[in-house]
Amino acid sequence: MTKILIVGGGGREHAIAWKFSQSGKDVQLYCAPGNGGIAQVAQCVDIAATDVDGIVKWAKDNTMDMVFVAPDDPLAMGMVDALEAAGIRAFGPTKAAAEIEWSKAYSKDLMKKYGIPTAEYAVFDDAAAAREYLETARLPLVVKADGLALGKGVLICETKEDALQAVDQIMVQKEFGGAGNRIVIEEFMTGPEVSVLTFTDGKTILPMLAAQDHKRAYDNDEGKNTGGMGTFCPTPKYTPAIQAAVERDIFQKTVDALNAEGRPFKGVIFFGLMLTADGPKVLEYNARLGDPEVQSVFMLLENDLCDIVDAVIDETLDKVELQWKDGSAVCVVMASGGYPEKYEKGKEISGLGDVDGDVMVFHAGTANKDGAIVTSGGRVLGVTATGADIAQARKKAYANVEKIHFEDAQYRSDIGIK
Repeated sequence: MTKILIVGGGGREHAIAWKFSQSGKDVQLYCAPGNGGIAQVAQCVDIAATDVDGIVKWAKDNTMDMVFVAPDDPLAMGMVDALEAAGIRAFGPTKAAAEIEWSKAYSKDLMKKYGIPTAEYAVFDDAAAAREYLETARLPLVVKADGLALGKGVLICETKEDALQAVDQIMVQKEFGGAGNRIVIEEFMTGPEVSVLTFTDGKTILPMLAAQDHKRAYDNDEGKNTGGMGTFCPTPKYTPAIQAAVERDIFQKTVDALNAEGRPFKGVIFFGLMLTADGPKVLEYNARLGDPEVQSVFMLLENDLCDIVDAVIDETLDKVELQWKDGSAVCVVMASGGYPEKYEKGKEISGLGDVDGDVMVFHAGTANKDGAIVTSGGRVLGVTATGADIAQARKKAYANVEKIHFEDAQYRSDIGIK
């Protein structure tokens, strides 16, 4: 039996646990801290995902064969380094390799140094210098908190007033805490946005199906940026010609750049891409599986996740070929009313037992309370369906969203239309 601990407690971790549970191998799954849905396929362990020492100790005491570090924060804190130092097999990049996510300034400088296409940018540690730069900057532009901000530290600014306010929000009012000690101001790129998750063992890179995320809270891409309100894959925007250019000019160059910097990356690199008129460019890197992208992507992945994870850790990924089911997948996120701003928790969820057998409901922010499943976060559920095409998958996903109820539930009605 292989004992696997998954670190995290959101929709991404539920998708990982579910995929491991489909393995043909004899696996025993644990998840720290887990959530109400993950508890159906794994034993939940009451340790925070950011408790590096606690996770290492528990994994050692309970003789885990492998620990899959899924979220950004523990990767940025060096959890993989700590696990490896304790002699425990771990999936995920080291702290140094994960800097491509936890510092936007670092990732931009890396891309510039190695000729990886991205937006023009400038980095500031000082609000006054940033304000001075904005006096002559071209609009619209994007202001980003340098550090980790739960996917919300990116502000698109149409006017100079918007940009000045963004600098104030991030650097002075510290809306995103220490993540905003430094900012990146970059040109606003236009074109379809595509997310490609890739497995890499530091040499070989295996791209998964390209997905499209819906970041804004409300229909027609209105409202504030969120962690993602839904995804679909594969996206028809990612043509074979674009794919070839991306694999040549972006994917391999990124892996090679990190090796050249002495930071070999093993795990998952998420490439946020903008398909501009001048060709594909990198919007951002994540050092882990995207959430909710992974919910739709994993629904179509046929490989045993155990085989892929072992190949990444053992650096034998060149011997793996990813296999995909035909068709499309659509994930619709059901969120708490008011998300991404103020929202209430503890609302009882009904209708989960009425969902179609071939539809997966990935739990993001849920908890077990007195035998009932209740809301415990902003994004609550990812209702994910497959179909022959995007339209069919979309229809099935929404038909099942309507079977699930909790007070003040909010969701977009246009996932997959664009």
